[in-house]
Amino acid sequence: MSKKIKTWARNLKRQIFILYFACKDERVPWYAKVFTACVVAYAFSPIDLIPDFIPILGYLDDVILVPIGIMIVLKMIPKTVLTDCEVKAEEIMKNGKPKNWIVGSIIVLIWGLIIIWAIINIYRLLN
Repeated sequence: MSKKIKTWARNLKRQIFILYFACKDERVPWYAKVFTACVVAYAFSPIDLIPDFIPILGYLDDVILVPIGIMIVLKMIPKTVLTDCEVKAEEIMKNGKPKNWIVGSIIVLIWGLIIIWAIINIYRLLN
């Protein structure tokens, strides 16, 4: 079972790298690039929308949302582009993934605003 999970995770990582390179390819339609950029940025983000320390929900985005996004995007991108990007993906997997600190900062900002909103509403309720 452990080997299947490791294989699945490695394949998911490989697909994210393929999408990373496909997003930069001029042969990909603009609407596919936008959706691909969102999926890749979220996957590379050092911070999750739902933090992993939240029981069960914390891993749902990693296990469900990212793979669903990948499946949708793979259908939007031409097969020739995917084939070309597979070679680049194998090469970068040896060197490690890039981090997207901009998306990470946006997610931190969103969580900060949610916390501030909650504090304000709790303060209003107590007064």
